[in-house]
Amino acid sequence: MTAHPSSPDTAPRASLPVHALRPEDIESFLGGLDEPAASYLRMKEFSAKAASVVLLPGQSGISLAVLGLGDHPDPSTFGDLPKQLPSSADWTLLPGHYDPGEAYLGITLGAYRFDRFRKPAAKLPRILVQNAPDRAKHLAEAVCFTRDLVNTPANHLGPKELADAGEALAARHGARSRRIGGAELASGYPALNAVGAGSERKPEILQFSWGENPALPLISLCGKGVCFDSGGYDLKPSSAMLRMKKDMGGAAIALGVAQAIMALDLPVRLEVRIGCVENSVSGHAMRPLDVLHTRAGLTVEVGNTDAEGRLVLADLLTDAAGAKPDWLIDFATLTGAARVALGPELPALFANDDRLADALIASGTALHDPLWRLPLWHGYESWLDSKIADMNSVASKPFSGAIVAALFLQRFVPAGTAWAHIDTYAWNDTTTPGKPEGGEAQSLIATVGAIEYLSSISVSERS
Repeated sequence: MTAHPSSPDTAPRASLPVHALRPEDIESFLGGLDEPAASYLRMKEFSAKAASVVLLPGQSGISLAVLGLGDHPDPSTFGDLPKQLPSSADWTLLPGHYDPGEAYLGITLGAYRFDRFRKPAAKLPRILVQNAPDRAKHLAEAVCFTRDLVNTPANHLGPKELADAGEALAARHGARSRRIGGAELASGYPALNAVGAGSERKPEILQFSWGENPALPLISLCGKGVCFDSGGYDLKPSSAMLRMKKDMGGAAIALGVAQAIMALDLPVRLEVRIGCVENSVSGHAMRPLDVLHTRAGLTVEVGNTDAEGRLVLADLLTDAAGAKPDWLIDFATLTGAARVALGPELPALFANDDRLADALIASGTALHDPLWRLPLWHGYESWLDSKIADMNSVASKPFSGAIVAALFLQRFVPAGTAWAHIDTYAWNDTTTPGKPEGGEAQSLIATVGAIEYLSSISVSERS
């Protein structure tokens, strides 16, 4: 499904060099070229603008390439190299004033293609990044794994197949997994079960745990895995269903974060729960104004059957909180309101703990995987009031949908549990350097970086 450049430990065939230059490097570099090559580069008016590429001719065709780094290179600076370099040669990105890990990520993620159902449109060049760390390789593999899941059509990735993918991931890393369905799901996770009841493809929960040292911090991840969302009886218009195969993006990101944590062998304990369901319309589907029970014992009036993701997460969060994790983080393509507020590229972060929120924000900023924190504004709590149940699933007002959804989820997180909720789009609407159109692992790298930070500090500093 994915296409990658050469990994750091794969020796290329005879390759051509790629020189990565900042503006201040140009004159020195020109001084090392023969006069025809230097004249050619001057004629091209190469200024080392970020992501710009010039191929220099030689006696046998192309002799080398130069890549502009601009003043502040990041992974996107390298993201178009797989498109810009001819595939007829192998290439080696030489050391320069850039982070080789960021270069590897940018190149690998820019080379990504989802080709499971078609022949690759074009051959991609092999690009070796010298001195690229293994960490970058593991992060790139986790992002590509997540993208593959989100891009897979719903007829090929239903609840069972999503649970299969998580179970296989757990097995690869020696994690202990279990699947919950049928009567156990109906009685123990009634809200999640109600969401999936309308589909012939039965709902499941996949749980797995990794790491056993009780002295290490416990990280718990939960993901919304709605493999297709019709909206239920509050049916979406056809235009709004066009990307609903990605409504399991939260589960895919949770699995991708877990893959990176396990591959990096971070000193943490890990628990993962994904709720794998399909929100369909049938005689068995939940209806508007139904009252549902939840694992926490609270009752919920269904204000809108298209607000199903919060019901899935409610039961997962209740379950996860029972183990008293140091950090509890959930991922979900939860609300259109978050996209209205922040657009498609910036996931919304909600948290009841400032240290957890600060760690995620700082990591996202440093690692070019940004998040933006929105408030858990308690003044809107009453908007979830119901006259016949403990709460409604949606607000009584048409405002602040992302905040209200987060407030709903917070009711299922016990006081004292450090919790973060990430409302993500999990998709690229257009292709930009390093980010092809399609499924995206938004917040994955930021979350892994924050967990790396937590794992590096002492117990006293965590408290």
